[in-house]
Amino acid sequence: MVYYPKSDALNRLPKQFFADLVVKTNAEIARGSDVINLGQGNPDQPTPPHIVKALQEAAENPLYHKYSPFRGYDFLKEAIAGFYKREYGVDLDPKTEVAVLFGSKTGLVEIGECLLNSGDTVLMPDPGYPDYLSGFALANLHMEKMPLREENAFLPDYGSISESVLDKAKLMFLNYPNNPTAVTAPADFFEQTVETAAKHNICVVHDFAYGALGFDGEKPRSFLQTPGSKDVGIEMCTLSKTYNMAGWRVGFALGNRSVIEAIELIQDHYYVSLFGAIQEASAKALLGPQDCVRDLVRRYETRRNAFFTAARDIGWEAVPSRGSFFGWLPVPKGFTSESFFDYILKEAHVVVAPGIGFGGAGENYIRVGLLTEPERLTEAVKRIGELHLF
Repeated sequence: MVYYPKSDALNRLPKQFFADLVVKTNAEIARGSDVINLGQGNPDQPTPPHIVKALQEAAENPLYHKYSPFRGYDFLKEAIAGFYKREYGVDLDPKTEVAVLFGSKTGLVEIGECLLNSGDTVLMPDPGYPDYLSGFALANLHMEKMPLREENAFLPDYGSISESVLDKAKLMFLNYPNNPTAVTAPADFFEQTVETAAKHNICVVHDFAYGALGFDGEKPRSFLQTPGSKDVGIEMCTLSKTYNMAGWRVGFALGNRSVIEAIELIQDHYYVSLFGAIQEASAKALLGPQDCVRDLVRRYETRRNAFFTAARDIGWEAVPSRGSFFGWLPVPKGFTSESFFDYILKEAHVVVAPGIGFGGAGENYIRVGLLTEPERLTEAVKRIGELHLF
């Protein structure tokens, strides 16, 4: 057999940090341990029944058995615009300011190819969602990190970034509610972002994957609620978390018309849009009853409260999550985030995600997924507490 080497672009792809952790976790499960896995970010609840029913009924429509329009059906784009008007008071032109994505991950990876050239500079939050790096590698971009530190509420400090870096940067990634730190962003931060982006001609990409998931009565802000935001960037959203539709792969990009056109153009060459029945069911999810979303937020808040109350009881001090379905906690003294992962997997049969996997500024923290019921979450903390690390 002839061996055909991979392209330079594929060879630039980062190593999947969490793949090794999955191997270790599966090995512990294979030994018969009752492992509580809090290391993943996969929603654990089913898609609401009325959305599933909408898909089942739409799948019988022979129109959808043909190719969909390349850029998606107008009715879905109109539903997305209607959703944003209802939820955030944001006006969007469905024809020019909305693009349908195969899940927001696709848009986040392809945006570098859409707007930048080899060697161009992109600003990356640290810690941040690891798959941003995949897009940087494929487009051969130069990355500058923006540290997210607890003393600055896990927000980038634009004043600490040199003017030369800001002048070179052409793209900036942000993500609030944040994965992994589970914080939200206030209005004045987004105002600073628009001001900084406009001054330095940087396109902002706000990853709003967890936009529906805010706690303590706080509704997370959309970047597009900020005056001037559509002049300098876009927001990417997904149905994966809001409606437990992760496997359906439905996302959308919204905002600056030139960026939306670039995304639509690249996708003209990559895809022939989503299955029409999925688009119809997605539109009904966005425009239909939202009780399921409110119930989901209450479920995650109940889990958050149970977990952080239990953590406080064992002396594990951390700020409770403000949004997303994650928790972000410091590791005890004497451990790195990886060694803490290894220790509690072996001794407590609990899996967490080491913060170093999200970037250098994530060291000394771990991320937990609030993706199991409160009883299992408190059991996980109880097991860790019995190791007397705090």
